[in-house]
Amino acid sequence: MDNEQILDDLHAAIVDGDPEAAAAVAQTGLTAGLAPLDIINQAAMPALKTIGEGYEAGEMFLPDLMMSARAMEGAMRILQPALTSSGVVRETAGTVVLGTVKGDIHEIGKNLVGLLLSVNGFAVHDLGVDVSAARFADKAVEVHADIVGVSALLTTTMPGQKAVIEALAAAGLRPNVKVMIGGAPVTGAWATEIGADAYAEDAIAAVEIARKLVGAAPTEGAEAAR
Repeated sequence: MDNEQILDDLHAAIVDGDPEAAAAVAQTGLTAGLAPLDIINQAAMPALKTIGEGYEAGEMFLPDLMMSARAMEGAMRILQPALTSSGVVRETAGTVVLGTVKGDIHEIGKNLVGLLLSVNGFAVHDLGVDVSAARFADKAVEVHADIVGVSALLTTTMPGQKAVIEALAAAGLRPNVKVMIGGAPVTGAWATEIGADAYAEDAIAAVEIARKLVGAAPTEGAEAAR
């Protein structure tokens, strides 16, 4: 199997949402002598672009997106150790602290956002679920975060997003640390009301907005994904 075929097969495995095939093809690529960073840049990342375009066009849906994310995760389990051992450092787009607010244990959407941010070059520090506002702020200080991503999947826990912004302000981190919020009941209007910098409707939008936030000057109000 030639190198081009290996890259094509990995692209297809990720788009098709096949974690086992993605991991196997990634290993085949390494065995064939392909550099892990080349495999990521020439196959995995283009696959994510294909997925994003399909999702935006209404040709792929959330379950497809989640399966493709798992396939990407399968490939990265093989590629990341090889990348680390090679000594090659991927360019970091920015540092993100991510978590679900206190009192909320939903994490599927958050995990998907974290994975997509990670494979798109962001250093992601996922705090998990049921995270206090103080813990968000402490971690942001510790890792010199560029962005804090705050998820809430219940209307009753949405105020926790405002609490995180207040904790970041109290720690002297605003407005240099951007805040992006999301979750099923969350809206752009809510983001504006609480002083968040951005609202992401879904994981694909979160990546694009994160890129803009990292390169943008401090702004007032919220930037909606749609």
